[in-house]
Amino acid sequence: MIHVAQSAKDRIHELMNSAHVGSEHFVRASVTSGGCSGLSYNLEFDDQLEPNDQVFEDNGIKVVTDLKSFLYLFDSTLEFSGGLDGKGFHFVNPNASRSCGCGESFSV
Repeated sequence: MIHVAQSAKDRIHELMNSAHVGSEHFVRASVTSGGCSGLSYNLEFDDQLEPNDQVFEDNGIKVVTDLKSFLYLFDSTLEFSGGLDGKGFHFVNPNASRSCGCGESFSV
């Protein structure tokens, strides 16, 4: 399962409305090599499911990830932090052994 905090839900709805993204779209979360800690999170809107996608819905938000990324994201929570010192979207990931200061990359 991938969880979605209320803060992330609210911001996702704002972004979908401003980008005129329809209800057929979902949030695609993935993990790629890179960043200062070795692995980086990626988020984007998508409307195409791939054969090995894992599909979750939490707090009214549909989140889709590929199988490899799901191994890193299992039981994580997507949050949003705004304001002057906010990080934007970030994952609270119990699988990460360490993460960088910006919260955009991690290692296991």
